[in-house]
Amino acid sequence: MKIPSSYSYRNLWTRRLTTGLTLLGVALVVFVFVAALMLSEGLRQTLVSTGVDENAIVIRRSSQAEVQSSIGREEVNIVKTQPEVALNSDDKPWASADVVVLISLPKLGNSEPTNVVIRGVSPEALELRSQQVKLVAGRMYGQGLQELIVGKSIQQRFQNCDIDGTLRMGGTDWKIVGIFDGGRTGFDSEIWGDADVIMPAWRRPVFSSVTVRLKDPNQFEALRQRLESDPRMIVDVKREKQYYDEQSKFMSIFINILGTVVTFIFSFGAMIGAMITMYAAVSNRTNEIGTLRALGFRRRSVLGAFLVEAIFLGLIGGLAGILLSSLLQFLTISTTNWNTFSELAFSFKLSTPIVIQALIFSVIMGVVGGFLPATRASRLKIVEALRTE
Repeated sequence: MKIPSSYSYRNLWTRRLTTGLTLLGVALVVFVFVAALMLSEGLRQTLVSTGVDENAIVIRRSSQAEVQSSIGREEVNIVKTQPEVALNSDDKPWASADVVVLISLPKLGNSEPTNVVIRGVSPEALELRSQQVKLVAGRMYGQGLQELIVGKSIQQRFQNCDIDGTLRMGGTDWKIVGIFDGGRTGFDSEIWGDADVIMPAWRRPVFSSVTVRLKDPNQFEALRQRLESDPRMIVDVKREKQYYDEQSKFMSIFINILGTVVTFIFSFGAMIGAMITMYAAVSNRTNEIGTLRALGFRRRSVLGAFLVEAIFLGLIGGLAGILLSSLLQFLTISTTNWNTFSELAFSFKLSTPIVIQALIFSVIMGVVGGFLPATRASRLKIVEALRTE
């Protein structure tokens, strides 16, 4: 005979204090586990969504990031004249030659200096990246002027970054004339200005990258093969989304490893708590277990009943941890992008795969924490169990 599942649930309710403490332990472990995964996913999504499938980016071969890359003006012209490059409404190549440099700005509140990306762009940059970037306040910088537009994240986190604010860069003052919304992409953590003004200010004779819009995304491979085999150039050509995905990998791996180690340590405590709860249940219900065995319930039925209790504890604790961690999505945090050594703001992201992983992890904790007590319960001899007071 099989013991009804309702029997297990009622027993957990009867021991509300120990059940609640065990649920709290499991929930906290799952919270840490999910938070680490959400942190990694938020970083990845922020950077990946910075790129779009229709765009390709050209950088110096073997460069890990734009700040390490250099593309000469002649190479820029070669890229722009490729047949796969789309034309904009003015029948000009739909491309932006960018120069990327770093400056140190003081944060709001604590004045702590932090590296920020300054991106010098071409006039076509805003149109080229219209899917990611929209001007939400002020106006576009003037061509040939020392004017800047800043991402929303920069405006909210750094001093003197509001409209009409002034930043001291390259030995001169630059006026902020606009705020743009990067749609929670990496562009939100950048400051943009005219590349032809920024380059001489930093004594940069070359660009960092060229981003182009493809006539057809399927033509990417033809563009890549032609440019990478051109003897006049030493470049790597990547889809924009692929480039930004690669930017996130190192930090994501680090966060995942750190989160896994912390979760592994904490999970021992949760499993020990579940084990103590289940051992206490076996000890307090010895007569009850003997009665069940006397009524004809087999050892495996008793084993299954106690495992159901432990798994149920794990699942409820896991759901509580997931619910608690989902609140982190309302937070925006910042960290250093180790590829560019600049600040990057992003949010926690909860996804379906993360929820599934957390529930599986919760069940595993329940099974591991409940297996030994369940085995002990199933092995109690009927006569000895009924004699126990």
